[in-house]
Amino acid sequence: MDGNGRWAKKRLLPRFIGHQKGLSAVKRVVSHCSELGIEALTLFAFSTENWKRPKDEVNKLMGLFLKALQKEVQKLSENNVQLRIIGDRTAFNDEIQKHIALAEESTKNNTGLLLTIAANYGGRADIVDAVKQWQLANPKKPISELTEDAVGQFIALSDVSEPDLLIRTGGEQRISNFLIWQMAYAELYFTDVLWPDFGEKEIDEAILSFSKRERRFGQTSEQVTKC
Repeated sequence: MDGNGRWAKKRLLPRFIGHQKGLSAVKRVVSHCSELGIEALTLFAFSTENWKRPKDEVNKLMGLFLKALQKEVQKLSENNVQLRIIGDRTAFNDEIQKHIALAEESTKNNTGLLLTIAANYGGRADIVDAVKQWQLANPKKPISELTEDAVGQFIALSDVSEPDLLIRTGGEQRISNFLIWQMAYAELYFTDVLWPDFGEKEIDEAILSFSKRERRFGQTSEQVTKC
């Protein structure tokens, strides 16, 4: 969800206003994806690298995160949305950790859209953590027995289908350490639209672009046709 700061700068506003507008975009996108019947939506809210931002900005982001957890979870439940948080939550203060747990618990039985928020998340750290979890689960096995399938069992969102489509807003064309294991065969879609301006129209355009692509998963066009 890139472009909050630039959105604010273009309007001579504090960066935090851009983040507030970005939260409004989250609400629009979640609502539209739910209406479209999309099974899973994962939003990259805060990376492990974002702690390097100015302290005041980080503190305000944490406050916005807490406010969203406190005020939006009931609306998610009313719309049958299940919420998950991935990433190292131990870096957050006790209040945020408490509300993360409450939000996940209160929405865990919802059967509609699975909304995952990646917060203090990094794709490389995700892979390292998966290997460590495998070692803890298999203390007597040598590392030579570690396989892709074994790592995949411990990676974040291992119980969810791999992503079909990655959308990045704001004009940058990179994935920035986001779900790098899970995105192995995802289609990539880049748009110049800044995140606070992203909404229903932009989602529909991304899905239309996706629908026109031929997904081969390493096979030739002829092999896909035969399948």
